[in-house]
Amino acid sequence: MKIDEEIKKAVKVLKDGGIIVYPTDTIWGIGCDATNAKAIKRIYQLKKRKEKKTFIVLVSDENQITDYVDDVPEIAWDLLKSYDRPLTIIYNNAKNLAKNLIREDNTIAMRVTRDEFSKRLIEDFGKPIVSTSANFSGDQNPLTFNMISEGIKNGVDLVVDLYHNSMNDVKPSTIIRFHQNGEFETIRP
Repeated sequence: MKIDEEIKKAVKVLKDGGIIVYPTDTIWGIGCDATNAKAIKRIYQLKKRKEKKTFIVLVSDENQITDYVDDVPEIAWDLLKSYDRPLTIIYNNAKNLAKNLIREDNTIAMRVTRDEFSKRLIEDFGKPIVSTSANFSGDQNPLTFNMISEGIKNGVDLVVDLYHNSMNDVKPSTIIRFHQNGEFETIRP
């Protein structure tokens, strides 16, 4: 199957420290191993983005969250179960990820992906992957493959060859931030 071939190619690139353009459960993304600081730095350079503005990390299921976050608030588990669209949560006390992926306040933005390709990719790779929009910093988010600039496509090690002609009803995920006191706020509805 085509999806199996593309996952195999993408896993090899990720294991070799490369970066990819791939479909996610929201918009087209640029990704790499979330534990590889050199690969993450390449994405910052490609996007022309300041390192103070970090990226989202995708995991394949809820069980992976505690491998990369200390003290997940109980309400986070409820939100993950009840939300019917993609939900990114900014957690406190990130761990086991590349330092240049974790914000200065020790937080990390993480989403459990529901997309078949990215979910299987993470499962086969065995680690979380970075997810940032496949565009130059400040440019429009690529809702379709054709909206990704040639500069981005040429700057990565692999462009996943799936869903290039699809038009999904997609948009960036909802983002919720947890505070140290246990309260949370919606950053992006």
